[in-house]
Parts: sequence; C-alpha cells; structure tokens
Amino acid sequence: MNLPRLGVVVVTFNASDVILDCLESLLAAPGVVLDIVVVDNASQDGTVALLKDWAAGTAPYTTPEDMPFALSACAKPVSLHAPGAGDSQATGHHVTLIETGANCGFAGGVNHGLKELAARAYLDRFWVLNPDSAVPPDTPRAFASHDPGPFSLMGGRVLYYHTPDMIQSDGGTLNTYTGVTGNLGLGDSNQTTPSPDLGDMDFMSGACMVASRAFYEAAGPMPEDYFLYYEEVEWGMKRGELPLAYCDAGVVHHRSGTAIGSPRLDRLASPFSIYFLYRARIRFVRRFFPASLPVAISYCCAKAAQLTLKGYRKEAQAVLQGCFNRPPPGYVTSVMSPEARKIAFPEHKNV
Repeated sequence: MNLPRLGVVVVTFNASDVILDCLESLLAAPGVVLDIVVVDNASQDGTVALLKDWAAGTAPYTTPEDMPFALSACAKPVSLHAPGAGDSQATGHHVTLIETGANCGFAGGVNHGLKELAARAYLDRFWVLNPDSAVPPDTPRAFASHDPGPFSLMGGRVLYYHTPDMIQSDGGTLNTYTGVTGNLGLGDSNQTTPSPDLGDMDFMSGACMVASRAFYEAAGPMPEDYFLYYEEVEWGMKRGELPLAYCDAGVVHHRSGTAIGSPRLDRLASPFSIYFLYRARIRFVRRFFPASLPVAISYCCAKAAQLTLKGYRKEAQAVLQGCFNRPPPGYVTSVMSPEARKIAFPEHKNV
C-alpha cells in the first residue's frame, strides 16, 4: 500500500524552546510519509546544535505536561539529511536540515524550503508550518489526502496551544480599504464552531498553509521584500483561477508569537512586531490597492494616536515609523544581525 506523501517546511529562528515539540509531533504522524525540511535562519540560541543533539539521541525529549494531545517521543537516532537528498522510495518520514547562514526573513526561509521540496518530483503538496506549532497525529495525513479538486492554498483550523478549545484562525480576511487583516473564528470555540465558508476567506494563515505544486509553479515563491508579515496575503492574491481550500481534519495547535512578539488575545504586540506589521501593510496596499492608500495611512495614524492616549508611546512610534517606511528604530536593529539588516532594509543604506 502506497501511503500519501506531503512536503513540510518549518522555518526556525531562535526556536530552541519550541522546535522539538513540532518535530516530535510530525514524526509521530501515522498513515503518511512526510518530507520535512527544517530551514534555520541563523538562530543565535543554539537551535541547530539542539536539533543535532536531539536527532543523535543525546538530548532526550520529554513531552510537555500541557501538550494538548497524547505524544510519545520518537525513536532515535533521527537522520538529518543534507539538502538534495530527497528519497522517493522512503517508507518513513524524512528530515532535511538547511542552514541559510543569515536571517532572510520568513518568506526567505520558506522559499529555501519550497525550492528543496519542489525539486522532489514525487511531491505535489507543500505544507508551510510554524515551528511553535504542535500537530495532532491525524492532521498530516488529512492534509496529504484531502481531495478538494485543484486548489491553490489549503488551510485548516489553527487553535491556541494553551487554550486548545479556542480558535486562532480558520482562514484570513482582508479589508481592501485599510489593508487590515483578520482571522475567521478568532476566539470562538473549536467544539461548537462549524467549518468556515470558503467565500469568506481571502488568504490562508502563514502559520499553517498547504500549497499545491500547481499553485507554486504558477505563482512562484513567496515575496521576500516584506521580511515579516503579509507574505502569505500577497501569495493568496496570486492564486488566479485556483481556489482556496479548507481541510476540516487539518488541525494544529499554535503557541503564537514566540519569536517576534506577535499579538495575542492577552497582550499587545511587541514594538518590533508592530514596526514590521505596519510597514508591510502599507507596502501591500500600495502594491495592490493604491487608491486605498489615503484611507490605510489615516487608519495607521489613528491607531498611533490611540496607542499614545493609552500610554503606549513606543508602540505608537513603531506604527508611524513602519507606516511611513522610516529607518528602523534601535529596538528593531539591535536584535538583528548586520546581514539581516541588509536583507530587511535595502533602501536604508546606513542601517
């Protein structure tokens, strides 16, 4: 019996605290063969060393007590293959490690992984998954075998890791006037909320989305000039006649914001996250909805004023500097390597 196969791209940046939960949960998946490509964006926290020790069996894995589902550690050693070592005859999961040598942003890291998987002609689906996710055992098989017909991007239900009955995203929405994006189902109960209507979706969350080979070959790689945020929104804009798809059984648990301080229901985003979010939003609106720029910029200014009135002056500054594409403030550049700054800010030569 030939099992379905699925390519998986997991981009890591300072993910040593979460990546093993993600990989262990993927390797526990039955009824499917996964080609997992871990792309490390020059982590500074020992992520790569941890991965190698874990794979060798010298860094034992213990399932966290708050894991939302039962999970046992996989057998070791686990082979970490070099790029270009795909195996069409593999009967078990296959893990490849790519080290980019620099933080090339979310899309840059994803594109390294997609290029590796696309070279494996036996794969026709590529799953982009965040490293701070934990995957229930039946999800990979569901994404590999669900048949919605031809599709561009397929998503599922993203639940909050620490509140596993609460939905984070059932798909993404876009306001074409302000550029503001949203998540369908945000905060709703997994148990009582039905599957979303595909007609309400504009894109799939970058935390968990499956691209078909047909879409990847037509749309090309993810746009890299955002560095963070809106890459998946623009990708969704390039789907042409290929529709979005939704897999009811495709469920993941996502910690959210572990690397860059993205917003959660219980906290405001970090100034680092805010700067890139608002820079990306205006860049996206300018590119696809230029007539909406005055509205989008006015919205940003109003948001900055609101944050200022609430006492969040640093966050308000981040909104305005990102919105107007000003040189990044110190709290952004101080945590980025010189190589990453060159990639993220090519228009600002002295950063």
